[in-house]
Amino acid sequence: MRKEEYQKLVKEFTPKENKWKNAVIAFLVGGLVGFFGQVIVAILENSFALEKMEAYSWLCVILIFLASLSTALGFFDNWVSKCKAGLFLPTTGFAHSVTSAALDYRKDGFITGLGSSFFKLAGSVLLYGILSGFILGILGVIIYG
Repeated sequence: MRKEEYQKLVKEFTPKENKWKNAVIAFLVGGLVGFFGQVIVAILENSFALEKMEAYSWLCVILIFLASLSTALGFFDNWVSKCKAGLFLPTTGFAHSVTSAALDYRKDGFITGLGSSFFKLAGSVLLYGILSGFILGILGVIIYG
């Protein structure tokens, strides 16, 4: 089979996505997540007398917990397939990637399975995030004094 024929077959059998529909769903779901996040912050501020920054810190902890729990229970992937990118906010997406990487190796035990695999997928994100922050911090000191 020639390369052109293969490319034609790939194009023919690749599922077509409705990008506008996916964008609208992601926008609406992301907006709902943001709305419920604001509701949680308001509850934390009013019911527990937390300062605004403290309430937002607790919101991050709550979102990380819920994303990790729903990943462990097998819900998160199903929700993402229906809600598209609306659930892959940086906080929940990162928690999902860390949890799912660890769960792939749970049969190997707590130490060599879960423990050693927790940051396999997210390790590169952490590495390059910390490295770029360090380099930009140095550049900021050099440029702005």
